[in-house]
Amino acid sequence: MTSGSTGSAPVNTSADLVVVANRLPVDLETLPDGSDHWKRSPGGLVTALEPTLRAREGAWVGWPGVPDVDVEPFAEDGLSLHPVRLSADEVVDYYEGFSNGTLWPLYHDVVAAPAFHRHWWRAYVRVNERFAEAVAEVAAPGGTVWVQDYQLQLVPGKLRELRPDLKIGFFLHIPFPPVELFRQLPWRTRIMEGLLGADLVGFHTEGGVRNFHWLATELAGGSADHDDPEIVHVGDRQVRLGAFPISIDSSTLDSLARTDTVVKRAAEIREELGDPRRIVLGVDRLDYTKGIDVRLRAYHELLEEERIDVDDAVMIQLATPSRERVDHYRQMRDDIELSVGRINGEFARVGHPAVHYLHQSLPREELVAFYLAADVMLVTPLRDGMNLVAKEYVACRPDERGVLVLSEFAGAAIELTSALLVNPHDTDGVKEALYAALTMNAEEAGKRMRTLRRQVLDHDVDRWARSFLEALGVDVPDEQGRS
Repeated sequence: MTSGSTGSAPVNTSADLVVVANRLPVDLETLPDGSDHWKRSPGGLVTALEPTLRAREGAWVGWPGVPDVDVEPFAEDGLSLHPVRLSADEVVDYYEGFSNGTLWPLYHDVVAAPAFHRHWWRAYVRVNERFAEAVAEVAAPGGTVWVQDYQLQLVPGKLRELRPDLKIGFFLHIPFPPVELFRQLPWRTRIMEGLLGADLVGFHTEGGVRNFHWLATELAGGSADHDDPEIVHVGDRQVRLGAFPISIDSSTLDSLARTDTVVKRAAEIREELGDPRRIVLGVDRLDYTKGIDVRLRAYHELLEEERIDVDDAVMIQLATPSRERVDHYRQMRDDIELSVGRINGEFARVGHPAVHYLHQSLPREELVAFYLAADVMLVTPLRDGMNLVAKEYVACRPDERGVLVLSEFAGAAIELTSALLVNPHDTDGVKEALYAALTMNAEEAGKRMRTLRRQVLDHDVDRWARSFLEALGVDVPDEQGRS
């Protein structure tokens, strides 16, 4: 399969700035007439990096999302895209296996047990080398490469071997684990050596920086800098470490939440739910780290204790489908749906469920309307690198109403201190925070939300991208493309 450009820009094969991610910023769709069409992904990373990529005639390297298909480099909406091929077996072993069966649970505090399979590791090495080789062919002499996330941790080291002239940055979008957990990984030194191929390694929090710094000096032969705790010396190079909390396109969400269409739809949602006094909302990718069962249990117990009823508070849980082919995720979905059924069986009335559960993805405008309709937002992950849902909810409340209940184990808790912070392992604590949110007076809720909104609107995804690239030594253009 090949794909040509739908825009006018030619494919750039010598880019000054290259972004490398597991996926391209477009998804391949098959239209009713059988033709192929590239659909732009709505992710915040694309939004944040697009102005800089355009200004520097940059390129993006990633998998197109379809196994066993060769896709030629192409330009889409002015962006030069360079696909990397993955076989069906590599999707199973590198992506579903090592990335999401080994690294994901290990880096999320072993909420589920990681599996350490050697054939998964071999696939991970092979795919990372292929990504590095693809980048080496695309990057201009002396160019800058920004590698994204846990699927590609060996790319910086391999790329350093192939192209020592490049400036390389790496950012980890999930938590970096405590030292004791990372040491369980049989290939721990190889991972550290791969990451230390970068000039700058970024994390969401200072905790990630500290964990990585210790491991770099103890496992991978690095040496600490006595004058700067965020520098590790590797041979004749220095690797800088830093915390760069990622964010969202908050101004766009704020504007969208103010539109007549979204405001009207939010009112319709409340009406469709029977105009309850309070609406409690959870929005998550269906994943065992998100603590969906925790919030269902807390809500269930408040109903059992008769502290609330379905007229007081109706709950909506939106669960975006995720990794549907993995047994653990299928079992988790079954467990959640069983819990929803049990709550509704005990407390719903005809036409008035206690919990409305949607296992589907929603269009962005519809999701913003749900945020605007909800009085309480429950974000209760057992571990999360950042959690952008919490920030999205805040950005979508220009009315300065609504209460955010947030796990202290989400990276966002460091910034969003005016939320009601909870330990998701403490069911009683989550229950009491939910009750406090449902009964909070408007004055206190407004004060908390105003503080949260100042943080989220001031620290948006563009500021995050700029701060990282500037730390890497990249001259970042402004919105008009000026450096």
